[in-house]
Amino acid sequence: MTAGQEVAKRPRSAQRTSLWGWLLALPTAWMVVFFVSSMVIIVLLSFGRTTNDGYPAFATSTANYRAIWNEVYLELLLRSLAYAVATVIISALIAYPVAYAIALHGGRYKNVLIAAIVVPFFASYLVRMYAWKALLSDDGLVNSGLRRSGLSDGITFLNTSGAVIAGLVYGFVVFMILPVYASLERLDKSLIEAGKDLYHSPVRTFFSVTLPATRAGLYGGVLLVFLPALGDFVSAQLLGGANTYMMGNLVQQQFTEGQNWPLGSALTVGLMAALTILMVAYLRGTSTRGREI
Repeated sequence: MTAGQEVAKRPRSAQRTSLWGWLLALPTAWMVVFFVSSMVIIVLLSFGRTTNDGYPAFATSTANYRAIWNEVYLELLLRSLAYAVATVIISALIAYPVAYAIALHGGRYKNVLIAAIVVPFFASYLVRMYAWKALLSDDGLVNSGLRRSGLSDGITFLNTSGAVIAGLVYGFVVFMILPVYASLERLDKSLIEAGKDLYHSPVRTFFSVTLPATRAGLYGGVLLVFLPALGDFVSAQLLGGANTYMMGNLVQQQFTEGQNWPLGSALTVGLMAALTILMVAYLRGTSTRGREI
């Protein structure tokens, strides 16, 4: 390259760098104003107090963090973890066969089938949970059908752990289906045929070839389902009762009925810290296993 060509190339490179800088400026400013600043306020408020008039005020007290270690709050955290893990397991058991059938046997209807799964989730999560409440209530459509058919006098679905977990699975299962489907779509189908010749069993082929090859999509689905399920409060509030409340319900109560924003902020920071620790441990574990494969 001649010296003249190098000189002509530098301005274009500088213009390109400047363009990328401007394109990044808007989303960066958005994140700083609406996300980072709000998180900073939450963290500062977690050290605050509530005035006699019921208003939150900034302070330097650690009383809210000491209050987190309340036995009731820890029970809610453990219950939330149990519900989120159950939601992940059930979602994986539902999502994998669905994604597998569409990716490998959907043929020319793959896009239509994926759209049929995704489009209902465009409706508000809150509206869908209200619909579940109407279906599963004591006088709802399900119990009315059971009574008319003579199969049962009615089953108590609502205010149970099963109803909350079912609502969480329904709300977030699509986040498991899509990454698993994407992994199956990218899978080289000749590997499955080679596995059948090698192992002579569809089941052994699945566990030896298909599942390891699509593990990345499954890991992504686990993360996408676990995180929102752990912080959810709508499902427990509409489908559960006082005995099924989760950490999300406690945080929401502190910001609404309780009017204790500092404690709600401390609970939020504590939940985020727990999620961060779990996510880092999960990512380190999956990356270690990935290097071993």
